[in-house]
Amino acid sequence: MVIKIVVLFLVSMGVLAMFGKLRYPGQQRIEAMKCPRCGRYKLGKTPCDCKGKG
Repeated sequence: MVIKIVVLFLVSMGVLAMFGKLRYPGQQRIEAMKCPRCGRYKLGKTPCDCKGKG
């Protein structure tokens, strides 16, 4: 019984891992909104607050 629970747990973790690797529509747009230097999200059209420090 314990082995069955462990196997079901491992299978469910594998399925979740496969879904986690899927790319959602619009994910490239979200990545483009990040600052290339520090990795924070940029809001609006203003430059990032790090100004190249990070």
